[in-house]
Amino acid sequence: MKNYSQDTQESIKEQQREGYCKAACDASKGVADDILPHILNLYASRATSKDFDMYAPHATFEDPLMCAHGVQQIKSAFYSLAKVFSESRIVEYSIEENVISPGKEEILIDNKQYYKFMGKDINMISLIKLYIEDGKIFRHEDWYAYTFYTYN
Repeated sequence: MKNYSQDTQESIKEQQREGYCKAACDASKGVADDILPHILNLYASRATSKDFDMYAPHATFEDPLMCAHGVQQIKSAFYSLAKVFSESRIVEYSIEENVISPGKEEILIDNKQYYKFMGKDINMISLIKLYIEDGKIFRHEDWYAYTFYTYN
């Protein structure tokens, strides 16, 4: 399991801004290393169309409030975050990568998410489950707690 602090995340963001990622040269990197920067972009309301290339054409996304089928609906779900929240991001996370069978993996991202809604800070705990087949996400689940741990 890999753990990342906010300082590490800032470092990753800086590397992305410079168009350089140290992990790209690491032969031992896993599928999560390729997918994670895109996931962080989705949850930070700064996704581009390239961030959705990680999804299989008929992928699904599900959380306690909605279910999206296909890449177009998944795009719509994540593009709408910026319309609802003035800020959003994953502030802390740990990753567990499990090989299910050849070509199939499960990535578990235990995380804390931050949102700003109508001037209020919302922090919540979430478990993101990504099911991967042949390098593409075919199912993305985000199971967050209905009881938020901070609401200012």
